[in-house]
Amino acid sequence: MSGNLHFMSFLLILVLSLMIMSASANTKPPENDWGFTAFSSEIKPEIVKTVMKSVADWQIDNPSKRPTDCWTHGTLYIGMAAWSHISDDQKYVDWLRGMGERNRWKLGEDPYLADDHCVGQMYLDLYERFKETDPGAAKEMIKATKRRLDWILDRPRDVSLKMQKRTPNGGWGLSHDRWCWADALFMAPPVWAQMGEITGDKKYLDFLDKEWWATTDYLYDPEEHLYYRDSRYFDKREKNGAKVFWGRGNGWVYGGLTRVLTYLPKDHPTRDRYISLFREMSQKLKEIQQPDGTWRSSLLDPVNYTSPETSGTGFFCYGLAWGINEGLLDRDTYYPVVEKAWAGLVKCVHPNGMPGYVQKVAGSPGKAKADSTEIYGVGAFLLAGGEVYELSQK
Repeated sequence: MSGNLHFMSFLLILVLSLMIMSASANTKPPENDWGFTAFSSEIKPEIVKTVMKSVADWQIDNPSKRPTDCWTHGTLYIGMAAWSHISDDQKYVDWLRGMGERNRWKLGEDPYLADDHCVGQMYLDLYERFKETDPGAAKEMIKATKRRLDWILDRPRDVSLKMQKRTPNGGWGLSHDRWCWADALFMAPPVWAQMGEITGDKKYLDFLDKEWWATTDYLYDPEEHLYYRDSRYFDKREKNGAKVFWGRGNGWVYGGLTRVLTYLPKDHPTRDRYISLFREMSQKLKEIQQPDGTWRSSLLDPVNYTSPETSGTGFFCYGLAWGINEGLLDRDTYYPVVEKAWAGLVKCVHPNGMPGYVQKVAGSPGKAKADSTEIYGVGAFLLAGGEVYELSQK
């Protein structure tokens, strides 16, 4: 009898074990179960500084092999500059100055290409830091950038904004002599805006204004309140039938718009138009933010692009937090959006400080993986952190 009882107990345990295993196999993991929990995403000053420092230090300890005067580094420098204004450690300012000296304070080689102007934003930032304490060095920091902008003003281009086919030597056509792709609105316009602020010469702002609105009239979709990456995407559609709006491409625009507004004089005749555009995009971004707080590589197709993308998200978080800080966005409406975005960004930071889920260099939507990172993603994260830190103090 006892043998039968043991056998029946064994069968009961076996059946229960199989039922538990079956239930576990058929249970889906929690929605948005991704990322890491190495850092807190609480919006408190010292907590924000902790994760920013970890990200900045990881990047300095793991330098990129990309050219130090290209747009990728330019974006990193801008974010690192934001962090250096918060940190109490002089090493970050010294690092930035060392990179500028390594570049001999020069821009990239292509005279018109917006990408090659991006590093100028860091040079202008350092000029502002040192113009009182080391005026001779500060003047040298922006000399080449000013010379390039003046050269362009003497030789303005008036070519089509339509994206041209590749030329026989592998480059792009003359369209790249103007801001004909979304990324360009981050790379060059802030340089023109800050140069206008520094010199007080309206010629820089006049050029900025003319070219910004020419590009916007061409690439901005007034119904969706988003930018096409370039003219090749006007008629393209995603698998779900939605228009193709690249996440980081719109991040470039939104980040560039934020930086232009930072330096544009309060009494500039078209400032209100920039603010209206900023608010339109902000409202759209609020509507399409995903439950995990991030935005997708293809903004209107989260079904086919399921992973977070942190370079675009970083720029969106940066602009939204800045808008609250500057009183251009309603705090009650947008603080929850920023809170979710920052939490999503922090969750993507590896325990060693490396930001993950950064889409690689591209010009269209693509997948982002947990272990993919790039220096422009670090720059976007630090820009976002700078504004979130300011938000945490108010």
